[in-house]
Amino acid sequence: MLNKLIRSSIVITAIYMLAGCSDLGVKPWERDLLAQDEMNLINDPIETSLNDHVYFSKEASSGGQGFAGGGCGCN
Repeated sequence: MLNKLIRSSIVITAIYMLAGCSDLGVKPWERDLLAQDEMNLINDPIETSLNDHVYFSKEASSGGQGFAGGGCGCN
């Protein structure tokens, strides 16, 4: 009886763990909610400016935060 209880609890736990990984990604109709200003990690423009300054100081390059490519620091 105890073996059956342990086996069933392991199966139920495995089902819950596998179900937790089933919904990955953002649906197209949810993207408008994520694009709102309230969803930004850093919503304060002063803090964004300070973070950009620190990034520039460490990387010796500016720009390139909004798009792919670049970042070598060449002019």
